[in-house]
Formats: sequence, structure tokens, C-alpha cells
Amino acid sequence: MKRLTLLLATAVLSVLAIAPAAQAEFGLKEFSFAFGNEDGSPATQAGSHPFEVSTSFNVNTKVDPKLGEVPDEDVKSLRLQFPPGFTGSPTAIPRCATADFLAIDELGNPACSDVSAVGTTQVAALHPGAYKNYPVYNLVPPPGVTAKIGFISFSIPVTVEIGVSDKAPNNVTAGLFNIPQVVEFYGASTQLWGVPADHSHDPFRGKCLSRKFVSYGELFSNGICNTGAAEVPFLTTPRSCTGPLSASYEAISWQEPNAAPDKGSAQAPGMTGCSKLGFSPTIDSKATTSQAETGTGLDFTVDFNDEGLTNPTGLAQSDIKKAVVTLPDGLTINPSVGEGLDVCKPADLKRETLSAAPGEGCPNASKLGTVHVDTPLIEESIDGSVFLAQQDNPATSEPGAENPFDTLIALYLVLKNPNLGVIVKEPIKIEPDPNSGRLIATLDDNVQVPFSHFLFHFKEGARAALITPPTCGSYETKAVFTPWADPANPLTTTSSFKITSGVGGGPCPPGGIPPFHPQFLAGAMNNNAGSFSPFNMRLIREDGEQDMTKFSSVLPPGEIGSLVGVSKCPDSAIDIAKSKTGRQELQSPSCPANSLIGHTLAGAGVGGALTYVGGQIYLGGPYKGDPLSVISVTPAVAGPFDAGTVVVRLALTLNPKTAEVEVDGGASDPIPHILKGIVLKVRDLRVYVDRKNFLLNPTSCDESSARATLFGSYLNVLDPSDDKPVDLKTRYQAANCLNLPFKPHLAFKLKGGTKRGGHPGLIANYVPRKGDANVKSLITRLPRSAFLDQAHIRTICTRVQFAAKQCPKAAQYGYIKAWTPLLEEPLEGPVYLRSSNHKLPDLLFDLHGLVDVEVSVRIDSAKGGIRANLESAPDAPLSKVVLKMQGAKKGLIINSRDLCGASSRAHVEFEGHNGKRASANPVMRADCGGGRKGKRGRAGR
Repeated sequence: MKRLTLLLATAVLSVLAIAPAAQAEFGLKEFSFAFGNEDGSPATQAGSHPFEVSTSFNVNTKVDPKLGEVPDEDVKSLRLQFPPGFTGSPTAIPRCATADFLAIDELGNPACSDVSAVGTTQVAALHPGAYKNYPVYNLVPPPGVTAKIGFISFSIPVTVEIGVSDKAPNNVTAGLFNIPQVVEFYGASTQLWGVPADHSHDPFRGKCLSRKFVSYGELFSNGICNTGAAEVPFLTTPRSCTGPLSASYEAISWQEPNAAPDKGSAQAPGMTGCSKLGFSPTIDSKATTSQAETGTGLDFTVDFNDEGLTNPTGLAQSDIKKAVVTLPDGLTINPSVGEGLDVCKPADLKRETLSAAPGEGCPNASKLGTVHVDTPLIEESIDGSVFLAQQDNPATSEPGAENPFDTLIALYLVLKNPNLGVIVKEPIKIEPDPNSGRLIATLDDNVQVPFSHFLFHFKEGARAALITPPTCGSYETKAVFTPWADPANPLTTTSSFKITSGVGGGPCPPGGIPPFHPQFLAGAMNNNAGSFSPFNMRLIREDGEQDMTKFSSVLPPGEIGSLVGVSKCPDSAIDIAKSKTGRQELQSPSCPANSLIGHTLAGAGVGGALTYVGGQIYLGGPYKGDPLSVISVTPAVAGPFDAGTVVVRLALTLNPKTAEVEVDGGASDPIPHILKGIVLKVRDLRVYVDRKNFLLNPTSCDESSARATLFGSYLNVLDPSDDKPVDLKTRYQAANCLNLPFKPHLAFKLKGGTKRGGHPGLIANYVPRKGDANVKSLITRLPRSAFLDQAHIRTICTRVQFAAKQCPKAAQYGYIKAWTPLLEEPLEGPVYLRSSNHKLPDLLFDLHGLVDVEVSVRIDSAKGGIRANLESAPDAPLSKVVLKMQGAKKGLIINSRDLCGASSRAHVEFEGHNGKRASANPVMRADCGGGRKGKRGRAGR
């Protein structure tokens, strides 16, 4: 794309001199550069085709005692740099073939046609005041050279190679290399014509230019050489009016080729009249697919119809200084692109040369697209690649150490045409909107080169860089172009494309509301009843469906975790994790290792090729009113991208009635939708709770389910108020329950009040055997010697009061304490009488600790005694339970006889969650002292 303009080879210098007798300081002097009108005044109209462009210089000289004034040293090579925006069209003028240029006649003229003459050069050789003029021809350049001009001096061919600098601002360069040391060379002045076919140049064109010795600046003609060629511009002035123009040179000598080059510069008047220049770029932008929420490429084109560039009396349009392109809302980065993607680091970009093979500079895996440029200045197009730049590392203090903008995302355009010797590297800043993901691309300080067509193509495919919007409709791309000629007045232009079908070519979502039919899978890796096993959960949605925003879940009954020996990740560590980069968290996890309970895997993107990112899950403390929490810590590192560390905290609770483990979605953090401007499109969310000996399977083999409520984003993914829930469940069933034994032990003791009419307190001790099935139900009938004294029912707790945790103190009739191998501390709490639908109030065990559990026991009479029926206990293991009921004035039990007269037995019927049953007739041991009559008996008989 660069201005492969040819310019002024002004270095057109002639060939060199014999080595002087003594050496002095080498260098050039009186270097000048100018755009000129025919009357000799400066040509300052921006975008015009000047009468001529002139460059001149002399070499430093010294006085030799024998030879007189001679050059200090012989010029070996000379490089010229011309002002940005100065361009030429080497293919606009016929070229002289190399063979013709080298076919020199006896008068020193090449066999080039006069139509290929593009200017003149005046060379001072032999002695300082001896000047000769030579015609300058447009030549066929060799491979790797943009343009070439040349002249014949003293029958020696002198050529100047024209190119484009490989560094910004990518201006036109000219070079003479290995200049022959044939004659003493003192200086040169070159004039290249803006419109070579202009008839004003006919007297000095080609063979019509006199070769006799003249004074400086004189031209003589041998006649009129009118070629009849069309007047086509060869040179164009810059299209920017920013001040004086600068040209520079570097020269080295034959005598000291390794010494530092002599350098110098010259200024010419700046351009004026920029307000006269047109500026009419147009764009076309379209996704490579018309399907919604689908991986897509992008074709973005900019076109110029610049008639003034080819009109000898016209003015070229302004070049684009700055381009700010805002892609349509909904056209976002595809997370799928991250898998397998690489980056182009600054060192890689430096290795991108004309001769570099693919992958020798920027890695092939960092290529995201292609670029194609057509310019009216040359016949060949210039093609290139789009590479992903290295992400900024906040830890580095040097600005631009990773990419020029210190941003998460940046691109490099690398344009090459090895045949022309052109390479241009341009950085592009990419800014995703942090709330919507809308992309803004900025290319600033663009190369000042006219082009007719520019095509930027993002690749398509399974890991395309972009995702189309999720709904059908028309989507507008906006480009704001700032002209070099008038930066204060940018031009805004737009282009639209349409999404006409749903995912896979299906119909568009009705009413614009995406469907939502997620899948939910869950289960234990080993479903053996009563065994520890990892437990996995998975949520899946399809392309085109609503985003997952949050979820609640309930583990199957009896699937419960052992918290013994498990530490909790403190809030301070969670805050530290949030502040880290993803790679920092990977290298040094923030939460304690002993709080780790599992890991996650999230798949993001569209299509069949998602990018998966793993994370860890830790046990946490209370969160938003719930007793526990699960902290998902995900280092958001996908391919080359590091979007930080994502921390999602899920509130965890235990259903007090069923002891089911629940993720409380209402108190939990949402599933991230967007991260640093990258819309995540999470489609596959997997949770693996795999800490050893952590999750315990139920002891019931009844068919049950794991349940979840998943919320979809509905119309507005950014507004949680319109989220819509979907209830999901998946079948679960443990196995081999009958292999579990079941023989629990229950003992009773009556404390005080042994006389008839007395009110003893009751102590019950329940001790199951380790490895047994958990108790499901328990029916206890006290002996006929124990009656319920309803007169001692002081008050009861209503269900409303209990729900509000406002039971009257007088409604408490006992205390219970339960130990479980799953917790380090027991659960304990009051025993209330609570209102019920039965004739008598229920006995309620209100257990508190790390979690809360409530167990209801129905009270009635059977066969003349008190019956307590615990109909449904949670499927959770117990180590011991101690129940203490009040006695005396607060006792509910009244003796129908003296308890010390004879032993009494209760009758207990147990049922395990595995379906096995057991029964016992434990003795009601009374507080009779050593003189109690009657046989003791065994408690569990």
C-alpha cells in the first residue's frame, strides 16, 4: 500500500572521483529539495502535480597541492528520504527496458525512447565548475525495487532505486549504491517532472537535451521532442498542510565505508490550499454469514474514486489520517478464537521482513485475517496479513512494551509486496465496550499514500474471530475518517448488513426473543450407597439461545458433604484473587489449598469449537445470609488472552427439613456475561466436586433427582429484572443399599420424679453403628407407666412464630444435641411444642450450628401410652443424638405408678433409608438409686 512512489531519484548523482591525495572530512553540502512551478516559484498547492521536483547537493572538497580542488572522499552510496505524502506513479510513464538503457551509442545516449524521459540531471564532474546535463529515464525496476530511474554520464550508466521506507511514516526513499569511481564528482542537481508529457518539457526531453558543458542551472536544447503521449501525472505533492517539508540524506564513502554516515536535511515550503482537496472515502462492511449468533468473518472495504490523482491539472484527494471504525452492536469477539491462538510480539514483528517466510516473524497461529490494497500509483496490488498483538502486561513499566497501546487487544497490519520491495506495518487499537462488547478499531497516523481499494478480511471458520448478532435485523458499521488535509473536519460514513436467519439457517427467533431450552446433567462418579464419591454437574445451552445468567441447584437427598478438616477460603483471599491477573492466580492460588473442594470447566464461544477455561472451587464462609459458600476462582486465561481472575461466589445452604444441599441462586453472584469487553457466550458449564472423601452418597436407593433452576437473559442480557427461570432436573439413584447393615441403638433414662404422679425428665441416647444405613423413621411407644400430662403444656409455638424465629420461651420443653461425622461441631438447640394439624402439637427439634436442621415428631397415644413418631429423618449420618426433656414442674410425662416398683420397657421401631427395619424394647431406666427393685435388663432388648 505504500506510496511506492518513485521520487526524485535526485540522488541522481553521477559517478565518482579518483581518490584524493590527502583525506579530510567527508560529507555533502548545500543540500536542497523543492517543489517548483514553471516560473521558478515554489509549488505549494497540496495534492497538485508540480512542474518539477528538484534535489541538489555538492560534496565537500579540499585543495590538493598538485590537483587543486578535489572531493574529500569518493561517495560510495547515497540514501535520500523525502517528505511524507510525496508520491509518484512509476507505471504512469512508459519504462525503458534495461537492455535499451544499456545500449549506449557513440554520443553517450541510451536506446531509451523519449517517451520514457521523466526529467533532467546536471552533474558537476572533472572539476567544480564543469556541468553537464543528462536526460533521466524511467526504467524497469528489478525484483524487490518499487521504481527505478537512471541516466548516462560519461557513457557510464547511473541508476537510482526508488522505494518506500519500512518504518513509519513510510515515506519515499531513493538510493544510489556502489557509485563507480570513474571521474571526480563534485555535485548534482536533478529535476523530475510532475507531468512528463507536458509540452513545456519537449525542448529538453531525451535526445533533445544538449550535453555540452554549461554553467550551473543552464539548459540547452537540440530541438523539440514531442512524443505525442498523453499528459499523465508522474508526481504528486503531499496532501497535508502541516508546516515546512523536510528531506534528508545519508552518505558513505568508498574510503571509510564502515564509518558513521554523513547526514543532513533540507526544508522546503509547506503545502497550502488543503481546503481545496476533496475527501470522499466510502465503506462497505458485512459479515461473511447472514446467520444469527454464528462465528463469522468480516469484510470491511474502503474505496476512493480519486480522479484528481490522474488528472494533470486536477488535485488529488486527501489521504486518511485517522480511521475510527465502530462495528455493529452485537457483532462481538468470539471466545472460540482463543483456543490455539498465538500473539505477535514486538520482536516477532521486527522479524517481519520482505524476505521472511510465513511464521518467521509473526507466528502463523497469530494470524486473524488478510489485507488487500489497490493503488492507482502502481499496477500491482499489495497484500498482507492481520496479526494479533501481544496483550499488555500491567507488570511492565515501559510504555508500549507489549503493544503500542498498552491494551488487552491490538492488531498489526503487515503489508508486503516483495516484488516491489514494499513492506508496511501498522498497529490497530481495538477497544471492546466493557458493557456491550461493541468493538471500536482505531488506526491513527496512517501512511500518506493514495489508494483506490482497501479490503480488510477477518477469517471465518470454526474459530472465527467474531460472532454475528443474536437476532435478525439490519446492523450498521460506522466509520469516522479524519483527513490529513483538514483534521478538524472528519467525515462520517456508514454501511449496513443484514442477519436474515437463525442459527444453522433456521428461522429467526419469533419476536426477537431467543429460545431457551438448556440441558442439565448431574451425578456421582460412583453411586454406591453410603460411599464417598466425586459429584459432577453440567449446564449446557445451544447457540442462539438466551445466555445463562444465574442458577440455583439442589443436590439429591442424602448427597451431602463432609466438612471435617476442610478449611474455608477467607474473604481477604477472595479479594486478593479478584485483583490478580489470570496467570498470577495460576502460579499462586489465593485460597488455601485445604479449602479446595473441586474444579470447574467453562466452554465459551459458538459453533462446535468452544474455548474451555478451567478454574478451582473452594469452600467459603457465610455469604449474604447463608451459612456457607462456594467460591469459583477462574483464571480467565484463554490462549494468549488474560482477562484477569473471575471470582463467582455461590451461596450454599442446607434445607433444614430435608437436609438437602442447596445453591441459593438468589443470594449468589451471577454467571459472568462479559469480561473486559469480551462477551463470553458461555455454553457449557461443568462443576466437578472431587475432593477426596468429601461428598457422601445417600443410603437410600429410592429414585430421586438433582434439580436446578437456570435463568435465561430473555430480552436484555444486561438487565437481570427480566431474566426468566427454567426448572431442570436429572435422575439420580444410588445402588447397593441392601449391602448396608442397619442396627441402631436407643437408650432411655428417666431423671427424677419416680413416684406415682411424679414428672420425671427424659433422656434419650441414640447411637447408630458406623457404616450403617441412616435412619429414616423411628416410632417410639413409651410404657403405660408414662402418660402425657396435658396440664403441663404451658404454651406452644405457632408455625408462624417458628418461621419468624420468635417461639415463646415457655414453648421449650427440652434440649437436643446431635453429632455427625460430617461436621466438627455438633448441632444443638431447643425442643419445642409446635402447633400442627394433629390433635396434639408436634415435638420439634430445632437444631443449630454451622447449619440449621428441624425435625418434627408427631405425638399421640397408642395402647395406653405415649407414642412419638419421627416419620421422615434426613438421609444424613449421625454419630450420636442426646435428647433431654424437662421434668418436674416443666415435665410433660407423668407417672401412672411408682417407677421403682418394676422395670418398664419402651418399644421402638426403626426403619433405615435403605428399607431395612429393626426394633428394640429398651428399658426405661429410672432414677431409683441402688435399692431399685426389679431386674435391670438390657437397654436394647
